[in-house]
Amino acid sequence: MVLQQVFSPKSIILDLQSTEKDELFEEMLEAVVAVQPDIDRSEALHALRERESKMSTGIMHSVAVPHCCIDTAQGVVGAIGISRAGIDYASLDGAPVHYVFMLVGNAGDNAQHLKVLKSLASVLQQPHFIEDLLQKKSAVDVYALLCECEGSALN
Repeated sequence: MVLQQVFSPKSIILDLQSTEKDELFEEMLEAVVAVQPDIDRSEALHALRERESKMSTGIMHSVAVPHCCIDTAQGVVGAIGISRAGIDYASLDGAPVHYVFMLVGNAGDNAQHLKVLKSLASVLQQPHFIEDLLQKKSAVDVYALLCECEGSALN
């Protein structure tokens, strides 16, 4: 399973404080750096903003998957954030984003980055994943749900 290696309970934020995209990127990058301290924050922030300028990563109703590849990342590391109030994200459907799955990968390993995106897409397409996510009260519970749904998607 791919996603259990990318995300960890340590990188899950149950109550995002951000209300707009730029501050969201900074808030979530803190969770990514907590897991992988060698990541260059400014390099990652620049890469996330550059990727976002090409097309919004607010990909489906209430979900965004901001992602980038940088030199200082080891493999792919991710963070999950939940916003009860919603974030003005300029998403494709124009609706606020409530669930954010940030991915920061190594610039030299695009194949792994794409593999993670594909696995995440499979989980996000499961009918009750987002509804179930909202019910979770701890980072450990969110992580367990993610792993369970990834396992279901593989079968």
